Amino acid sequence: QANKMVVVIARGAMDGLSVTVPYADPNYVPLRGGLAIAAPGEANGALALSEGFGLHPALAGLHALYGQGQLRFAPAVALPVRIRSHFDAQDVLENGGEGLRQQSDGWLNRAIVAAGGTSLKGLSIGAQTPLILRGDAPVSSWAPGGLVRDGDRIASLLQDLYVEDPMLGQNLARGLATEQLVSMEGGDQRLRRNDVQGLGQAVARLMTGPEGADIVAVSLDGWDTHAGQRAQLQTRLTGLDQLVTGLKDGLGDAWSRTAVIVATEFGRTARANGTQGTDHGTGSSLLLAGGAVKRGGPIGDWPTLADNRLFENRDLAPTLDIRSVFKGVLRDHMGLDRAALDARVFPGSTAEAPAMDGLV
Repeated sequence: QANKMVVVIARGAMDGLSVTVPYADPNYVPLRGGLAIAAPGEANGALALSEGFGLHPALAGLHALYGQGQLRFAPAVALPVRIRSHFDAQDVLENGGEGLRQQSDGWLNRAIVAAGGTSLKGLSIGAQTPLILRGDAPVSSWAPGGLVRDGDRIASLLQDLYVEDPMLGQNLARGLATEQLVSMEGGDQRLRRNDVQGLGQAVARLMTGPEGADIVAVSLDGWDTHAGQRAQLQTRLTGLDQLVTGLKDGLGDAWSRTAVIVATEFGRTARANGTQGTDHGTGSSLLLAGGAVKRGGPIGDWPTLADNRLFENRDLAPTLDIRSVFKGVLRDHMGLDRAALDARVFPGSTAEAPAMDGLV
């Protein structure tokens, strides 16, 4: 039975300093002011992790996984280039190269090709196939619920930022077959509006059985929190937590063979702005969850939030190339060799070693 991998892209620049909260850093509260998440044990405080970090209080399900040794985090990752444009940064995040538009396909698709092309089955969740899964390997697609309504939180979470997708026509037949599979396995039960946990369970159904997907990409939109960040993050992180909880519940025994990566294109400014939000930054955090994850502490170093350590005197400074985490999962969990990762999946990345030995 093949191992499973889910990549969740938090589009819009997820604020890592609110997701993996560095509450013990003496500069955190002064920089954040009213946006600072309280320390563990305080009212609405972070959920304690290790080494002075905590999870946002909306992530109770992920914190339960941490208690079971099934969650790790990288507190200061970034792309190999420093850009603060959503579209450009998402292109680099998904193409897996050294810079903007250096690859016309996605690293997750190239990973399927490097693994043999047919041994792993890819699945895109959402109306369009994102760049990360475009390429030579055929992938299926499923857009939950068909037509969407304004105000539907699932629809907004899954809204893809890409314009017209040239692969959509190719994927239509596979997508219709996938829709039929969901209907068959889910009976007549329809996915209720705003039922993000049900969405996770529906995705899990498409990952189980002999024809189940092994590599899945999900896009979650809405993380561009320039104003009113507290309320927005509460909603978005609650949805993320429910999505992962639904995946775990729906996968059953297959959860023990699953790794879920939550990544974003860049972080946000260390300082709050004047509208109780944050602006486009650099370093952010990455979450790694799943039954295949081994217990461990933070992945990569913490640069601190001291004034002389901030990137360009404004952002969390990254200490780890995000591709190093992707490489670790693909090597240790999906069985790809280092040479293929360096040359084919992430071209030109030989200097970036896999970041951890933390999967089964």
